[in-house]
Amino acid sequence: MSFEKKVLITGASRGIGKAILESFTEQNFYLIGTATSENGIKSIQEVISSNNSSGEGIVLDLNNDESFEHFFSYLKENDLYPDILINNAGFTKDNIFLRMKDDEWNDVLNVHLNAQFKIIKNLIKPMLKNKFGRIINLSSAAAAIGNKGQANYVAAKSGIEAMSKTLAREFGLKNITINCVAPGFIDTDMTDSLDQDYKNLVSSQIPLQRFGKAEEVADLVKFLTSNEADYITGQTIHINGGLFM
Repeated sequence: MSFEKKVLITGASRGIGKAILESFTEQNFYLIGTATSENGIKSIQEVISSNNSSGEGIVLDLNNDESFEHFFSYLKENDLYPDILINNAGFTKDNIFLRMKDDEWNDVLNVHLNAQFKIIKNLIKPMLKNKFGRIINLSSAAAAIGNKGQANYVAAKSGIEAMSKTLAREFGLKNITINCVAPGFIDTDMTDSLDQDYKNLVSSQIPLQRFGKAEEVADLVKFLTSNEADYITGQTIHINGGLFM
């Protein structure tokens, strides 16, 4: 079967990543989703099969060099280099700055900033050869406004935005666009754990008076990979209900 494009989404088993995966099932794309566990892979496969799409889930631990080696080898051996790359996977290890341990700092920067460097560096060469590529890196509103207890996360996301601008300049001539999407507070399993009083307080500070939906972020990501967005590159697009303007 011939596919229009191959799409790779990291962290595709839940939350925003799962919503992005679901949004791409509507087209003739071969979908590749990553997760850190076999349960995550099962979730990815269920999304793909339930929507009568084609694709697969692959285990990838962004904090493990051996996992990266297996992942890149698998993509090469199976001709799965993506035309569209969405770097979504990530996690947090929050702590106030004076109590933040070295591993909390290093792990978050490694999983976000360093991992995106490795993924893009290993997967962009086929895009250069084909003179086509769409790369979306997930950032956060926190990179623009800061957030107490998240110095590591904010530093990583800020680095991703700066790196994306530089890469957009380097690869634009080859018809490769690179953009960031920066969500604010989004209803996912990560925000479900927040205290309801805190959620109410945050919502009161958002002009639209609510948290965003993962599907709304997915729609923006999908738009930035579409033909309608061919002239957009090097940008960070915020989606936060007006929390940051």
